[in-house]
Amino acid sequence: MILFLHPFAGISGDMLLGALIDLGAPVAGIEAAVRSTGLDGWRLTAVRAAKGGLMATRAQVRVDDDATARPAARLLEHVARAEPEPVARLAATAVRLLAEAEGALHGVDPGEVHLHEIGGLDTVVDTVGTAAALHLLGVEQVVSAPVVLGRGTVATAHGRLPAPAPATLALLRGAEVSWAAIAAETVTPTGAALLAAAGASYRPAPPMTVRATGYGAGSRELPDRPNVLQATLGEALGAGAAGSGAYTVLETNVDDTTGEVLGHLIGAALDAGAADAWITPAVMKKNRPAHTVHVLCRASDAPALETLVLAHTGSLGLRRTAVDRVAVERAGTTVHVSGHPVRIKYGPWQAKPEHDDVVRAAAALGVPPRTVAEEARRLAPSALGGDWPVARPGRTDRCPPAREDAT
Repeated sequence: MILFLHPFAGISGDMLLGALIDLGAPVAGIEAAVRSTGLDGWRLTAVRAAKGGLMATRAQVRVDDDATARPAARLLEHVARAEPEPVARLAATAVRLLAEAEGALHGVDPGEVHLHEIGGLDTVVDTVGTAAALHLLGVEQVVSAPVVLGRGTVATAHGRLPAPAPATLALLRGAEVSWAAIAAETVTPTGAALLAAAGASYRPAPPMTVRATGYGAGSRELPDRPNVLQATLGEALGAGAAGSGAYTVLETNVDDTTGEVLGHLIGAALDAGAADAWITPAVMKKNRPAHTVHVLCRASDAPALETLVLAHTGSLGLRRTAVDRVAVERAGTTVHVSGHPVRIKYGPWQAKPEHDDVVRAAAALGVPPRTVAEEARRLAPSALGGDWPVARPGRTDRCPPAREDAT
């Protein structure tokens, strides 16, 4: 699913959470994710509110411990325990981005940053709740129109600072923004961090089939527009059984990284949720032999995988490109070749035995891997009841007698 945001009045953590609830994210599921963090003394209420003639949902978060300042590490301890794991990953990314932005501004290591206005426990509810709502709605891609920023000043623990707050601007690096004659803070650091953590791209709304629209209400009244965040949930055109959808490709060029490190990086990226990862040879400046690292992933996984790639390679930057990935209908089953299990992946045009399984079976049977693969393909159609549209491969009798108990 694609989430398209139109932050014409700005964005905050509670506005985004309210918009997602308005789209249909179940409050009970969001609350369950927040409870899994072990956080006590909080309440989440979704109420309907009229804003400038529009009805919207306001996500009201109340906590018994109303202190607004505490170490970022304390917040990370909570969000990292959230379940399921994708929710914890996105929420933790948002909190880490907040800590990194504040640390860079004040010359403090992110691990020791003391968050002030955004250090309240309500930040845990906002970040985990938003991550859970995105997960429950099946959002795979977040796209945003330019974010509207206000003017003036904002009160902070360091005195009055220009609006947007410096941390907010730091978190909006790479985002498209515009300024409006609104004497208020329209974008909060938490709202900006959640956009970055979700891998939001900034471009016109992609072609899609609209499934739901929603509005998240802010707390203040604005003089010239309703203080709401507009959100649209939809499916990419052509999505369905074929499974097309938008992804992100991360790329970086390296000329000083060993083959051992690059080989490990590919496995680490796949283990971290990448859909695919590969390396191509390249020639860089001064005619140096080099490599380009490519990682294909869901947009929501891009921030975590960016960190992984940069940490492993030591690169000073990378490129991010939004792409569409088409995944054709597929299925899987397991057959037994002379008692040895071999997993089979099916596409519309072929059945492919899992190579690792083929090699293990071939070694145990004392035959070439090709022989096991051919026998596995022969057994494949019957394992699926003969319904899969793949031509039945020719029979081979070179394998030891096969058990006909394909499962």
